[in-house]
Amino acid sequence: MRIVRYLKLGTTGLDVSPLCLGCMSYGVPDRGVHPWTLTEDAARPLLRQAVEAGINFFDTANVYSDGTSEEITGRALADFARREEIVLATKIYAAMRPGPNSRGLSRKAIMTEIDASLRRLGTDYIDLYIVHHWDASTPIEETMEALHDVVKAGKARYLGASNMYAWQFAKAQYTAERHGWTKFVSMQSHYNLLYREEEREMLPFCADQGVAVTPWSPLARGRLTRDWDDLSARQETDELGKTLYQEGDREIVEAVARVAEGHGVPRAQVALAWLLRQPTVTAPVIGATKPQHLHDALAALELQLSETERKVLETPYRPHTVAGLD
Repeated sequence: MRIVRYLKLGTTGLDVSPLCLGCMSYGVPDRGVHPWTLTEDAARPLLRQAVEAGINFFDTANVYSDGTSEEITGRALADFARREEIVLATKIYAAMRPGPNSRGLSRKAIMTEIDASLRRLGTDYIDLYIVHHWDASTPIEETMEALHDVVKAGKARYLGASNMYAWQFAKAQYTAERHGWTKFVSMQSHYNLLYREEEREMLPFCADQGVAVTPWSPLARGRLTRDWDDLSARQETDELGKTLYQEGDREIVEAVARVAEGHGVPRAQVALAWLLRQPTVTAPVIGATKPQHLHDALAALELQLSETERKVLETPYRPHTVAGLD
């Protein structure tokens, strides 16, 4: 299957595939905090498969595997795709070295890290430069003006945000508009069948303002693809993942299994099909460490769920403590 339908990123003129390939899974395993990442030799076939399937939207971050995710992603896309057709996103916030001024969204950090990301990615510009978290220690005016200057310098085409409360996102947008600075055009939120707290404030705000939504962890870090008690090697060592979900989510996982069995498809296709049909969602950020993962994501674009099936999937949900934020 090949993608032939592209979407605008929010109210911009930028065309993106309805799936975004997240590249956190690719990096040197003993660099950073993700020992389960794929080496460059193992990652390249998957990046090539994604390009050949029509995916043009790729997401990474400076902190993933200590910068090696950016390096691997940049080299592969330079070999497999035309730069003008690719939408390349990366992020800034986390510490990249010991000592002061090594993290956050100060002017100094932004100006340092944009150049470092460009070098690792091997490109002259980043299409979507995303702030990974809200920085409570830096005035939002300083952050938004510095990001605006990055755009005006031609180092980034658009700006995105991730992992913050709706009031913080609204404050950032208001600050940019008030000063005539570049606003965020996308929000990368934690959103899936097991975690739907973003439906309360963030998603309605994004819909009202024309902001694209690109959810991370659409399969709940694999929880939605297998039985609740069947943990993968990644889940066993995933400290953040252990804080995101709760025992009551087991019922939702079981509902996904029943709906998938009725369609005769893997569970991943059902969980992604549900998310893709949410009216605020532009492109989920999917992970792929096997060819089958990309196949399931592409198949989910065509899978239709009935209203009854959607209710089966949604009814067991219970409120969660807001998670995934600093």
